[in-house]
Amino acid sequence: MNFHYPNGRRYVPAAKSTKTIKAEKKWSYSNRGMTLEEDINETNEFYLEHGIASIHKKPTPVQIVQVDYPKRSAAVIKEAYFKQASTTDYNGVYKGKYIDFEAKETQNTTSFPLKNFHEHQVKHVEKVLAQKGICFVILRFSATEEVYFLEAHYLLSYWKRMKDGGRKSITKAEIESHGHHIPLGFQPRIDYIKIIDYLYNLN
Repeated sequence: MNFHYPNGRRYVPAAKSTKTIKAEKKWSYSNRGMTLEEDINETNEFYLEHGIASIHKKPTPVQIVQVDYPKRSAAVIKEAYFKQASTTDYNGVYKGKYIDFEAKETQNTTSFPLKNFHEHQVKHVEKVLAQKGICFVILRFSATEEVYFLEAHYLLSYWKRMKDGGRKSITKAEIESHGHHIPLGFQPRIDYIKIIDYLYNLN
C-alpha cells in the first residue's frame, strides 16, 4: 500500500534489518525495546480500563485514492494520502480537565533537538494553553531510557529562544531542571497522571 504526504511525497517506512527483528524477539517485558508511543498507548489503556482517565492517540486523517477488491468480502487499500499535518499526539479528559500532549524521543544524550517539533504543533499548543487546557510534552532519551514530563509553556519559551536566534535544542540540564522525571514502571508503564496530580493539585 502506498501512502503520500500532503505535498505528494511518498511515505516510506524505515526498514528493519533481520538482525534487529531477531533481537526484538529476545526482549523481556522490562527490556523489550518498546517505543515511546507503545509505552504510552499501554499506559493509556491501563488508565481507561481502571477508570482513571480517557486519553487516546489521535488518528491521522487519511484520504484513500485507490482500493482493490481481490475478494468480495475484503477490500485492500493500495494508495492513500495523509490529508493534513497532525497537531499533537494525544488528547482526552482527566477529572474534568482537558488533556493534550505530544510525545517525542531522541537518541541524543545531552540535549533534545527542537527540530523534532513542528511549527503547527507549537501553534496548537499555544491555542490549548489559551483555553486553559493541561498541555505538556513527554520526552524520552532512548539511549538511557529516561522519560521526562515537560510543561508546554517551557517548550514555548525554548521554541521562542530558537526563533530569536538561540540554540536549536533544549539541554538535558534544562529538562532536568524544569521537567519532571517519570520512572518506568510495570502497570502503568509511564505514569504521567501522577505528575498532573502534583502540578495541578488534582489529588
